[in-house]
Amino acid sequence: MKHDLPTVSPITISLVWNNLVSIAEEMGSTLRRTAFSEAVREADDFSTGVFDRHGRLLSQGNFTPGHLGSMPAVVKTVSAMYPGDSLSPGDAIVTNDSALGSGHFPDFYMVHPVFIEGVFWGWVVNIAHQVDVGGAAPGSQKVIGVTEAYQEGIRILPVKMIRGGVFDVEIMRILCGNIRLPDAVVGDLAAQRNANEVGATRYAELVKSVGADVLDACVDHILDASEKRMRERIAEIPDGRYSFDDWLDGIGEGEGGLIPVAVDIEVAGDRLVIDFSRSGDQVGAAINAYFNFTRAHGFFAVKCLTDPTLPQNDGGLRAIEVKAREGCFFNPQFPAPSGGRAAIQIRIFELINGAMAKALPHKTMAAFSHWSNPILSGIDADTGKRFIYYDLLFGGYGARHDTDGLEGTAPVINCANIPVEVHEAGSPVVVHRLALMPDTGGAGRQRGGCGLAKDIELLSGSATLTLLGDRHVKPPHGMDGGGAGALASSTLVRDGVETRLISKQMLDMQGGDLLRLRLAGAGGWGPAAERDAAQLADDIADGYVTAEGAARDYAR
Repeated sequence: MKHDLPTVSPITISLVWNNLVSIAEEMGSTLRRTAFSEAVREADDFSTGVFDRHGRLLSQGNFTPGHLGSMPAVVKTVSAMYPGDSLSPGDAIVTNDSALGSGHFPDFYMVHPVFIEGVFWGWVVNIAHQVDVGGAAPGSQKVIGVTEAYQEGIRILPVKMIRGGVFDVEIMRILCGNIRLPDAVVGDLAAQRNANEVGATRYAELVKSVGADVLDACVDHILDASEKRMRERIAEIPDGRYSFDDWLDGIGEGEGGLIPVAVDIEVAGDRLVIDFSRSGDQVGAAINAYFNFTRAHGFFAVKCLTDPTLPQNDGGLRAIEVKAREGCFFNPQFPAPSGGRAAIQIRIFELINGAMAKALPHKTMAAFSHWSNPILSGIDADTGKRFIYYDLLFGGYGARHDTDGLEGTAPVINCANIPVEVHEAGSPVVVHRLALMPDTGGAGRQRGGCGLAKDIELLSGSATLTLLGDRHVKPPHGMDGGGAGALASSTLVRDGVETRLISKQMLDMQGGDLLRLRLAGAGGWGPAAERDAAQLADDIADGYVTAEGAARDYAR
């Protein structure tokens, strides 16, 4: 109880907090350095967290919001099924369920209990995106043609996969019998175990060094202070109802395939409620956003727009409520498919950003260029082994009221562009082009970030391609009179014949085929006529804008 805890000094609180953050970051470093797949090792598609014995989030590594915001729900479920004091040191619970976790089967959560002299004291958690979990397509993210979750791969409800530090042989036999790249998945799972073992050791050391009562007192103070600060930031927002509507490329071509998405935000005093209920219904394709994923990005967006430096813990979440009616796109009901849900995380942020632009214009931005997540898989003719080319392409940021959009930077997720050399070494492909595209960023007083071009050739054999992108139909919007970014496009070139593709599609490729991916440009801010002449001259010199583009878009 709080009134029984000792008084602690600000210095002690600071030391404890920095230790908790350091534990989560060291877990991430361990996971990255011991992982097998490019998705984890190069793209940083993972996250880490530390929880106390009450299931309260204490700290998280600086990784992916969709993972991090889902962790509290996972720990709550796991602790109810496997109370901490019923486990033993070295045990670990694993789940990849879409509804319980972060929204699709490739994301595997691993939850370890922490013991101090035989007494349960908390949880360390990590999540990593596995490159394949079976299902209808390599990479397990096929969108079109998948109508229920059972088609998306192996589904693991919370199960004790590790006992005393050793993987359960029978569970692993079932898992490996249902996936395409067992060596990579088993290697990444081992890396997840390594990370949690480091976290458990460091957490135990912290408790021993400061004492259990002092740690509890520090945690209570940190969480209460985080809640107080978040409520203060929300109270600074003018009370009112703020709304925004947009469309997501869906499961068909052109306007007819769009999915309507919308948000309403109510601000009253120090309380903020985000409601996605006006969005369209869940769809019969693997792109739905399960509620944990929706809520996670809701929390993230509010934190970005109020106080980005606020500690990432349970306290800061208490003042924010996220809602979505059952059966809508942002709260689908099982067995709605969701393997491609990664394509919509940016739109969740942009809906909230668009709504809050009416109240916080100097803290919001124009729309991102979006991103692309192509997955190419087949048998390497040289080795006779299956390969999975898993890629992440990132373009530009939307402009802000006083700043141009950044180039080649991951939006919303904290992942990285995977180096060309890594892809060419591990898969039978050659990348002919990777470049920013001039004249694609939305024109404005502040220019939107440029789109990205990537040309990938399959050298030999055949392969299956899964495309996961967006903004092929509706361009990234500008703000305050700024122009929209250029549309994205995907093209297959075979024997000199070009075939336009939709943003979410699955098709077969043959040796010699070339895939041309073009990410959209990001939105601009403010009227283009107000662009500073010196800035525009720099844009032309740097290759972001051509002379022709300047004459067309800026009348210069």
